[in-house]
Amino acid sequence: MTTAQVIACGFAALILTGGLILWMPFCTAPGQSTSFTDAVFTATTCVCVTGLVTVTTATHWTLAGKIVMLILIQIGGIGFIALASIIFISLRKKISMRSRKMIQESYNLDQMSGLVRMVKRVVACVFGAEAVGAVCYAFCFIPEFGVVKGIWQSVFTSVSAFCNAGVDILGENSLMSYVDDPAVNFITIALIITAGLGFIVWWDVADKIRKVFRRELSVHRIFRSLRLHSKLVLTTTAVLVLGGTVLIFIFEYNNPRTMADMPLWQKMMASLFQSVTTRTAGFLTIDQAAFSGASVLLCLFLMFIGGSPMGTAGGMKTTTVAVMVLSVVSNLRGKEDVEFRHRRIRNHYIRSAVVIVGMGFGVLLTMSMLLSAVMPETSLVDIVYEITSAIATVGLSRGLTSQLTAAGKWIVILTMYLGRIGPMTLGMAVVVRAQKRSENTRLAAEDIMIG
Repeated sequence: MTTAQVIACGFAALILTGGLILWMPFCTAPGQSTSFTDAVFTATTCVCVTGLVTVTTATHWTLAGKIVMLILIQIGGIGFIALASIIFISLRKKISMRSRKMIQESYNLDQMSGLVRMVKRVVACVFGAEAVGAVCYAFCFIPEFGVVKGIWQSVFTSVSAFCNAGVDILGENSLMSYVDDPAVNFITIALIITAGLGFIVWWDVADKIRKVFRRELSVHRIFRSLRLHSKLVLTTTAVLVLGGTVLIFIFEYNNPRTMADMPLWQKMMASLFQSVTTRTAGFLTIDQAAFSGASVLLCLFLMFIGGSPMGTAGGMKTTTVAVMVLSVVSNLRGKEDVEFRHRRIRNHYIRSAVVIVGMGFGVLLTMSMLLSAVMPETSLVDIVYEITSAIATVGLSRGLTSQLTAAGKWIVILTMYLGRIGPMTLGMAVVVRAQKRSENTRLAAEDIMIG
């Protein structure tokens, strides 16, 4: 099996296993009942770190069910290939050359050296960041829920936030009751953004900071010395987060259903949170159904893009969309190469971006039509919002998830699954094939008309 096939089958097997466990009676709270469809839906939203739920997580599941969900979220966030590698390392088993090749392709890396060390660093970073987040949340939740329940709430929310899952055990309304709490808001924002940047960017920035402390690099040259990937991710992330915050603030400033009655500082914080959570996190502090049409369109755009590669976020990825935009700009300027920061981006990355965005739009259109067909009375805006959230593994909804029919639930399940494995496997397949193809073999060219 190829790496792409292993990823696809592995995620499917994990979802089915998790669904069967959640279907067991010991996972369902007394007085509640769980259908097989709801169990698989919940397992899918956890493994694909999406956050859409058909039942209220806080009251529907027992402690055992919530622990199963937490494990599925953690596996989905880290990636089961990395987790399997760590298990082999812990058991002092030698990782074969084929397994190393699989790790290399799953992370879309250029070389095979240092893979085991890299996987260890990924897992250490994940657990380290989640531990820091849990400690920070504890100062907020322990006074409210008590020591034991407060610690459990802190751990679950931290794991879910860092893995960009958006699943919470706080109640029916996610973080809406904390819309005026700066601590909860900014802890969540920090976890979402750091996880969404990707581990490669983390290590690159950390390396440059170490050089500053060793006086090998001046502070004002940190950004210049970063890898092109890191520059592209940081620039695109900053533009999307700040741009989204400003536009949501403007669009919702006088909306009586969202921010009109909030003080200025709270409007700014709520706008920032909404801009960040659309980057595939799925938590919410404002009712998504109350947003104006302009904000809905903006959120659809931000959700579709998502986070950055080699992180826990989903979506088409910041670098994918950035390369598409740079390609358009380069063509409009009459340049043969796609450039960024005085560097040329290789053609196979551009082709990979085109394939990912094209397939993403294709799945979005197809699944929206299917969901409209099985739920014809539902608003098209709500359907498109739901499907965009599912394919980008975001987890935000305008209230449609709990109203889905059985057929609608399976359509969303398939969409979440495709959204999680699609960009990863498509990008990997295109890049690997392009790298293996000989540049000397070309067909004869012929002109066509465009536009």
